[in-house]
Amino acid sequence: MKMKAVVIYEAGGPEQLRIETREIPKVKEGWTLVKIKGFGINRSEIFTREGYSPSVKFPRILGIECVGEVKETTSPSLEKGQKIVSIMGEMGRAFDGSYAEYVLLPNEQVYPVNTSLSWEELATVPETYYTAFGSMFNLQIKETDNILVRAGSSGVGIAFLKLIKAKISNIRVVASIRKKDIEKRNKILSLCYDEVIFDNNNVLETEENFDKILELVGPASIKDSFFHIKEYGIICATGLLGGKWYLEDFDPTRDIKNNAYLTTFYSGNVNGEKINSMLDYIEKYKIDIKPEKIFSLDEIVEAHKYLDSSSGFGKIIVINK
Repeated sequence: MKMKAVVIYEAGGPEQLRIETREIPKVKEGWTLVKIKGFGINRSEIFTREGYSPSVKFPRILGIECVGEVKETTSPSLEKGQKIVSIMGEMGRAFDGSYAEYVLLPNEQVYPVNTSLSWEELATVPETYYTAFGSMFNLQIKETDNILVRAGSSGVGIAFLKLIKAKISNIRVVASIRKKDIEKRNKILSLCYDEVIFDNNNVLETEENFDKILELVGPASIKDSFFHIKEYGIICATGLLGGKWYLEDFDPTRDIKNNAYLTTFYSGNVNGEKINSMLDYIEKYKIDIKPEKIFSLDEIVEAHKYLDSSSGFGKIIVINK
């Protein structure tokens, strides 16, 4: 049997993503075949497409997350037709990922879920909301906190905002954006951010300090974040949107200022219990889950172009009909 898949043979721009017809993977011991209903597109996949993931060998089907149904399995704890979520592991990196109609996954990386969310809503959740959910707990949020989200227009930033505001509606959450785009600023404010500040080449244009900072730009701006953290505040370094992977020339004694704390969240620390806990939270607080844009598998090049553009905003998903 055949399936449609998106294959990349060499690093480059979105045009390197080629739609092909391939054989549906055959199930092998220890693995499960999943019929993909949808998946989100992530910045890490753009980095890989551009050749910045040295461990990834081409050709490869990208995609580090998916939602769908079990088609065939070798696991006694999984059943055909079960609704599942899968994120991270080595999907789309060491083995072919979710940019396809079917994907073969290790049994331990297939997480059954119990949720009433639609496929479009569920496809918006996995990597983005799980990352935001974990970061929220690591920041130890209090009702009185004044919070900054660096890269507030990103999918994770918006998910983080929704998770917090649904539980503590009057908490102050500020977004930073990298370009002085009034239209984008107004759009962000409409999401219930309390204020927007501009980030000029990884330097915030404000004198304000915050109790908690969700650092999604990453190593490129983290030193500046410490100039804006209150005493005993917490910075959670979660993202790499600044295009810099490693924290260099960083002296913890001098650069961790104001007796503050630096933590992180890595979405690879995942299991079924944590995913279902997140889904329970989403349903309990009636969080409005919706993607910014929906594409089809045939539109994968356009989807990458959109996320790459200055107008790229929020969570972008692909739905298989």
